[in-house]
Parts: sequence; C-alpha cells; structure tokens
Amino acid sequence: MTLFNQAVENLCGGAHYKLFGDDSYENITEWFVDNPPTKAQVIAEVARLQAEYDAKQYQRNRAAEYPSFAEQFDTLYHGGYDAWKAQIDAIKLKYPKV
Repeated sequence: MTLFNQAVENLCGGAHYKLFGDDSYENITEWFVDNPPTKAQVIAEVARLQAEYDAKQYQRNRAAEYPSFAEQFDTLYHGGYDAWKAQIDAIKLKYPKV
C-alpha cells in the first residue's frame, strides 16, 4: 500500500473511494463517504506518514544487521550474556535511536 492510499484510508476510516490511475487526489473518481477529505488534508497526512516512516529508519537498519536468533543463542551459549550484549550494542551504537 502506498503512503497516498494509507493517508486517504486513514482520513476516511477505510477504503471508501475509487481511484483510477496513479496515486493522486485528482484521480479519485468516486467517494463513498459523506465528507471526503480535502486535498490539503491528504497531503498533510501523507507528510505525517512519511515523517513517521523516516523516523524509524534506525529500526530497519538495525533489523537488517542483527544476527539471526540461532546466531544470538549460539553467542549466549558460548560467550555468555556479556558477549551477546556487546554484539547487540555494537549494532545499536551504529544505528542510534533518533
């Protein structure tokens, strides 16, 4: 689902519109709600969703670098808690929470 579609659905309480073509307000051909959102409201919601997505980039970066659970358990077994914590902390330091 694109940010545009998510924004419109957030504002409408679900998929209460028909879209023809690419994701733009002008391509909504029919609304199935009494008070559809304005273009400005949709643009603002898209911006809010994009900012929320961007703010969580560190989470996606960390997830890509964390070892598998099997590898983490192996580190715990062979190196103990401190070795495991050092392994995880190195990734957290590389991608700090913003």
